[in-house]
Amino acid sequence: MTTRRCTRSGCGRSAVATLTFAYADQQVVLGPLSARSEPSAYDLCLEHSQRLSAPRGWDVIRLPLTGEPGQPDVDDLMALADAIRRVGLAEDEPVGPGDFADRADVREVAHKGHLTMLKDSAGGERTVPVRGSHRPS
Repeated sequence: MTTRRCTRSGCGRSAVATLTFAYADQQVVLGPLSARSEPSAYDLCLEHSQRLSAPRGWDVIRLPLTGEPGQPDVDDLMALADAIRRVGLAEDEPVGPGDFADRADVREVAHKGHLTMLKDSAGGERTVPVRGSHRPS
């Protein structure tokens, strides 16, 4: 991941926060560095984010600047890892050619490795794994 720089003129420090404006609500929102740069948002370094001032009559909403910039929350990552682990450990039923390959109007149009492309007379196609020597004719 490349480091984004503060968008303030003459500042070359690394950005740690993203500033956005909610014009309809007259609010300035300063939060953690967004995952990607947006044209309507301003990336600020720590010093410029601390010295932020808003237009008269506007509210400033400061969200906590925690964690690594642009990184998902640890709880989100753990939930994703658990979901992937559950899918990986699941024991599925073996997939066979099924009823589609046994129909009289189905013919084999291609075969590569353990996959066979089947086509029916209506134009429907399906790629299925073929077990052992069973290959539809």
